Amino acid sequence: MIWHVLIAVTGAFSLAFGSAMQERDAVRAPGRQVARAGFLLHLLRQPRWLLGSGAVVLGATLHLIALSGAPLTIIQPIGVTGLLFAIVLSALFNRQRVRASQIFAGIAVMVGLVGVLWLFPHGVETPVMSTETGLWLAGGVIGAGLLVYVTAHWMPSGARALALALAGGSALGTTSGLARVVAAGATADPVHLFSWLTLLACVTAVFGALLLQNAYRTGHFAAAYATLLIADPVVGVGIGALLLGEGVPDTPVTAIAAVLFALVAILGTVSLARSRHRNPEAADPASAPSGERSQSR
Repeated sequence: MIWHVLIAVTGAFSLAFGSAMQERDAVRAPGRQVARAGFLLHLLRQPRWLLGSGAVVLGATLHLIALSGAPLTIIQPIGVTGLLFAIVLSALFNRQRVRASQIFAGIAVMVGLVGVLWLFPHGVETPVMSTETGLWLAGGVIGAGLLVYVTAHWMPSGARALALALAGGSALGTTSGLARVVAAGATADPVHLFSWLTLLACVTAVFGALLLQNAYRTGHFAAAYATLLIADPVVGVGIGALLLGEGVPDTPVTAIAAVLFALVAILGTVSLARSRHRNPEAADPASAPSGERSQSR
């Protein structure tokens, strides 16, 4: 099991490293404070952003490999430690000092998230989802995300980072839920890869990436990454519990404990959003008009 633990640590670092690299180009890219879809096409032409994306994919792959040989209760907490890696790497890239308050807030997020994931049961039966259910699920998440995307222009930068990362993480969590159903079906019959659920998973993934890169664009990387780490797995667990029959905490004690752990994670994330640590290149909506960034780059 020791090798799987080492693989999980490497995966957590790779995810954090890749995301921190993505933030640098997301902040510097031309466009409005909340950029349009063409923003992703610009990022796809940036070698450093592509390298960061490769590191993210590698990290996610290593995490899955680790899960294949060790219990979720061991690997998932290790994956969440990537938040501390992300905080330190972002400060290093931006030549800023890591504050003790950021470390404590990051630990609070980690403890809260691990507690929530640990309390939810994890089913082993093959998940099944109809195309109609997938359409309603993806449509609801994308619709809510579009509402956040449209209104984010008028939010303060800290709140905008949380809202966009929450919507983006929810979209990626939905992608994970859909992908799990597709992968389970493809194990029995590879033809299941070519389904409407696969298309929905791809659409929600691209939409989630747009929202998440815009969250990084605010300069509040630590808060955005913490929110992603919360939203993605929690939404995935919620889909499993509500739609795939994986269950929920079945006693009042575990239900209350799950709520308390969730509050700890939320408070830690809010603390990160309010932190003075912010990418110095991020535009401040209070001091610069929306078009100024594109004119200055």
